[in-house]
Amino acid sequence: MPVPGAAFRQSERESVLSWSNRGCVGLLALGRSVTGAEKGLWDQSSSFTGVLSFHCAKFQVVVQPNPAGGGGGVFLSISLPQLPRRTVRMDGSSEVIPEETTGGRTGVSSEPMEMSQDGQTAQETAVLPKQDPLAAAKGKEGLPEDAAKEKAGTLPSTWAGRQDTTALGTALGADTAGTTHLDGAGPPSALPEPRGAVSSPRSGYGEQEMQQRSGEDDGRNSSASLVWAATPGTLFQEDRQACLHPLNLSWVLGYNSSLAVHSLMDGKDRVLLYVSSHTVVIHDVLGNRQYHLQGHTNVISCLCVSEDRRWVATADRGPDALIIVWDSFSGVPVRTIFGSHPEDGINAIAISQDAKYLATISAGTVQRVCVWKWTSPTEKPMCSTELRPEFGYQDYVIFNPQNPYEFVSNSKTQVIFYLWGDAGLQYGAPFLSSQTFNSMVGHFSQSVFHFNNSQALTGTSAGKLVVWDVVGPRTPSKELRAKPHSMKATKLVPVQKDSLTVLKVFESCIVTGDVKGQVKFYDGQLQLLTCYSHSSVGPIQSISFSKTPPDPPGASLACSDSCIASSQPFVTRNFILSTSDATVLHVATDRTNFEKVMEEAKKAVNAISCHPRQALVAVGSHCGLLKVWDYQQTKYLVSRIFTQAGIQCLSYDPEGYFLAAGFTDGSVYILDAISLQSSCKEFKFSRGPVTHISFSHNSEYLATADEKYSVTVYKRVLQNGSRCWEHLAGLHSHYKPIRSILFGVQLDSNEPRLLSLGEDRQLVEYDLNSSSKDRLVILHRDRVEQIAVPLCLAWYPQLSTESFILTANNCYKMKLYNTTTKMCRKTLLGPTYGSPLEKIQILPTTNTTDPQKCYLAYITKDKVGLQILPVDGNPHKSSAFICHPDGVSDLASSYDGCYVFTVGGNDCTVMKWEVNLNALDAAASLGGEGLIPFYNLLDGGREGEFFRLAFNSDLIDMPVSKS
Repeated sequence: MPVPGAAFRQSERESVLSWSNRGCVGLLALGRSVTGAEKGLWDQSSSFTGVLSFHCAKFQVVVQPNPAGGGGGVFLSISLPQLPRRTVRMDGSSEVIPEETTGGRTGVSSEPMEMSQDGQTAQETAVLPKQDPLAAAKGKEGLPEDAAKEKAGTLPSTWAGRQDTTALGTALGADTAGTTHLDGAGPPSALPEPRGAVSSPRSGYGEQEMQQRSGEDDGRNSSASLVWAATPGTLFQEDRQACLHPLNLSWVLGYNSSLAVHSLMDGKDRVLLYVSSHTVVIHDVLGNRQYHLQGHTNVISCLCVSEDRRWVATADRGPDALIIVWDSFSGVPVRTIFGSHPEDGINAIAISQDAKYLATISAGTVQRVCVWKWTSPTEKPMCSTELRPEFGYQDYVIFNPQNPYEFVSNSKTQVIFYLWGDAGLQYGAPFLSSQTFNSMVGHFSQSVFHFNNSQALTGTSAGKLVVWDVVGPRTPSKELRAKPHSMKATKLVPVQKDSLTVLKVFESCIVTGDVKGQVKFYDGQLQLLTCYSHSSVGPIQSISFSKTPPDPPGASLACSDSCIASSQPFVTRNFILSTSDATVLHVATDRTNFEKVMEEAKKAVNAISCHPRQALVAVGSHCGLLKVWDYQQTKYLVSRIFTQAGIQCLSYDPEGYFLAAGFTDGSVYILDAISLQSSCKEFKFSRGPVTHISFSHNSEYLATADEKYSVTVYKRVLQNGSRCWEHLAGLHSHYKPIRSILFGVQLDSNEPRLLSLGEDRQLVEYDLNSSSKDRLVILHRDRVEQIAVPLCLAWYPQLSTESFILTANNCYKMKLYNTTTKMCRKTLLGPTYGSPLEKIQILPTTNTTDPQKCYLAYITKDKVGLQILPVDGNPHKSSAFICHPDGVSDLASSYDGCYVFTVGGNDCTVMKWEVNLNALDAAASLGGEGLIPFYNLLDGGREGEFFRLAFNSDLIDMPVSKS
């Protein structure tokens, strides 16, 4: 086993691997039939002292200090119990060997047999393969070409989530030269010249390879690795694990339309990959399934996908920004880079054609460009440089597919060429202005490298392509080294009048997308081959081609409304279009079919409401789009677009017949809940954008609050034999923003009561019975806080004989007020998850066995959570999860309490969370009973100085736990 820096000894009894380099990761690959030990991983961050030993049904592993010394190495010993003697080669082949009494065997050390620590003789040995194992490993799906030559010692040591250790030994590999790349390190010799396009890694595992990997001894797969066993489509073949958290993300509506949408699979299984807020969504469109890659705590700012569609790299902006590399086949995060750009996060990212390297550009005012070898365990880039602010804000980067040591980036005004190697990261920023060619250039959009020469191209907002090329003398040995500084604009080719938004190189074509929704294909000489267009397609944001050609390929000319005819039929692969107005389309090139896959909100989504009796959820956005979904079947049912203003809030009436919508221009619509047609004329009595809207329990009243601190009430009346809605009255009842409006029921009657709570600390109750046309009467006005600011309001469940109103303020306190006297009866600590509660809602429950068991759903600035009632300040009774890092706008719960929905405002997404109350109850039980959960709220806990002094001096009476 050729491992640099390690001593490997083979015998008939055991295999011992000694690592001599300090702080490395050791990888054992002993044989296909050794379940669980085939690729055991140990990460030694310092010199190992002591012995680690563990057993299982098939083997014993012992880790002990290197008796030979030499830099803190360790021995990893595997001892196997009595088994039929089998020769296992590194390439997966095996054969049964008859018992031998003397002599050695071919490929196996003939040293005297030794006994293992458990007194057993190892009958299974690892022998050197008859063929190069690296060559076989390179054939695995998604394996970077150079990565197959690396040693196991360079496996990542820092991973996110459920990171899979087994796969990286085969899927990523390590460096056979054993070289540790420092800052600025690169290829050991002169950079290679381009040899044409690098072929993409092969797709899928070979059937024979998968059979070799299957466990033959016990009928089970010998590898527990998710990455190692994953193939395209594996993600949706396995059953979902049971929900282990109180809230589990089950579906996402909407996506970030400013980022690209990628096609992972096409044909029988149409699978897309896109970003929604801080989550990567892998969406099986035809199967109506989603898989979510969760690991970022900030909104994802950029992503890239390898040529074979297996490796997905994502990055974010904000505090503790991360770079995560995912395996799209298994959904496992295989590499996480922490602190890559700690000041401001990442603005652009690209992956090389061989999938070994990443290039990132930071999001700060002074941008930093870094190159990463993501298969290396180091947290530092291989090389980096800072860019001058006058280059503009670089927001796009791409590698040269013919040379991984070269890449290009651009801002709206400057294109920069990079070359990295032993000398570090070098770059050149060629000058180009309107005077260069006496023609308007426009703003740059995207850049690419030409597929068959040293040229590069950049698209502009003026519908032109800038051709960059090397100027000056060309010598084979110096051309590439001088290239970044010798690239100049040699041509400005006008290809159309409309602005170019997307520029790609696909096979032997140059592909453009523009603001009119047209996709054009050009040859290497920029001669137009064909054009795809459709009247319903908006400005194109991204183009992603299928991995395989259409089957069967069409025989007709692949063009559409404005196709340019040619002598030979032009047939390319199907592709996915995403537009800046949040529409995704699938284009079948063999029959020129534009199929709309998704059409989501293109502006902020702030409004959501769940139907009180059916599995329906209504979502409204600032672009005027109102959509109703069946959240059980995750199917879109009906929609309506309002062009005059954006939707700010929504509410179903308790019977489920009406849906009320408040708009940003102050108007209010009351719609039929099924058809979304208006039930009456539009109302416009609010003085500003409507922020809250709610029906009374008997659907007789409708109340709204607006940004001008006014409350407006509408009443349902009988006119001409039919019931309709009319405006009752409005009142400027607060002098600061209104946080909640709430309908309830009178204690001594079935009449509705209305309350409003504002940041002015006033709780106002209105007398609806005494109110008349244009006169809204206030019954009570109570100040509920002195210093803190109340933020939300809800009716507390009837858990005792006394009725309460529950409020939460900006000091993380929850208060219970008597519903009649408005007297504060109790103050308790609320959930503390970084920001105060913004909205609370009693979770509906169908639990008839214990009606006293109630729960509260809430949102903070960026989280959604659950709280067990009654409220008592126990920190273990609440749980929260990041849902929208840039801010949560609203919250809604399903009629049966099984789901909670959140909307993220500017991130244009809706998230559906499955509720698991058993998990929350279990967490509360594990937290202890009595005063035990509260001890840790004291400084130092129960063992701290404060508790000891207070207890000993009898300042407080805190009994000792019974346990």
